[in-house]
Amino acid sequence: MKAITYSTSGSHDVLTLTERPVPEPGPGEVRVKVAVSGVNPTDWKRRSTTDPDGEQVPNQDGAGTVDAVGEGVPAERVGERVWLWEAAWQRADGTAQEYVTLPSRQAVALPDHASFDLGASLGIPALTAHRALTVAEDGPEQLAPGALDGRTVLVAGGAGAVGNAAVQLARWAGATVIATVSSPEKAALATRAGAHHVVDYRAQDAAAEIRRLAPEGVHLVVEVAPAANARLDTEVAAPGATIAFYADDGGDAAIPVRPSMTANLRWQGLLVYTITQAAKDRAVAAVSAAVAARALRTGESAGLPLHRFPLARTADAHNAVQSGTVGKVLIDVPE
Repeated sequence: MKAITYSTSGSHDVLTLTERPVPEPGPGEVRVKVAVSGVNPTDWKRRSTTDPDGEQVPNQDGAGTVDAVGEGVPAERVGERVWLWEAAWQRADGTAQEYVTLPSRQAVALPDHASFDLGASLGIPALTAHRALTVAEDGPEQLAPGALDGRTVLVAGGAGAVGNAAVQLARWAGATVIATVSSPEKAALATRAGAHHVVDYRAQDAAAEIRRLAPEGVHLVVEVAPAANARLDTEVAAPGATIAFYADDGGDAAIPVRPSMTANLRWQGLLVYTITQAAKDRAVAAVSAAVAARALRTGESAGLPLHRFPLARTADAHNAVQSGTVGKVLIDVPE
């Protein structure tokens, strides 16, 4: 089978198209014929900074069809359409290959109406978004329709992959959603994702506009750039609000201490890989329910343009994500 591998950290040039044997699933595992592999910032960051222990196949997310099962896995899973998450986390085999084996729980049933493109766009972005939306002290621990009724959510970077998932999930759960963006083009994308209000922070006084839209303040912030936005988040947060940050924007955040104390704000960092298994299980279940309800979508009409590459150009796909391509980068895995 065809696979992309690397044996040393470095630029996208370390990625090589190779031939490997088709793997066999072990106990508790399934083998998936990968149709689409999704690329996230975490994929190129790991490739560029961490030397693998041997040969590594990149990419955490993907979608395809179960074609074999290991001991202890119901035979009925063969033929099931699935989406994959954390395929390469602490494992040598990511989704940038024709077949991948992984624990059965990390291959989640994908409804017939949901495309493989959508399946490959879930994983890291959707699970991260779910966690960000469920870390507040007063919950909820798991999203569902009505879970965020009466709350206002601010999504920073509403045109990004995590931002897009956060907008869609928050709206599905009943929140009023405000998204911040940096251009009219990105504003259009956040609106298509379902944001009720969009603020262009380069063209508007973001704090004043958000306060106009949410006079009592926002209850939850999904934050992609804490160093840049710490003061803004503090200015617009409601008493007792949570600022959940999931990315490092290149510097340490100078958190306004006294205003944060006075308003009893919670600054909550998160990395989806290292949250508890129970939190992951809740996130996977909620994301699956949102997909089944058609509340999670992908593509231009959903505010997440798709950019496609063949498997042989995985290096270009990684470079596209690293260079800040707006939308979702996908890799079509050959038959």
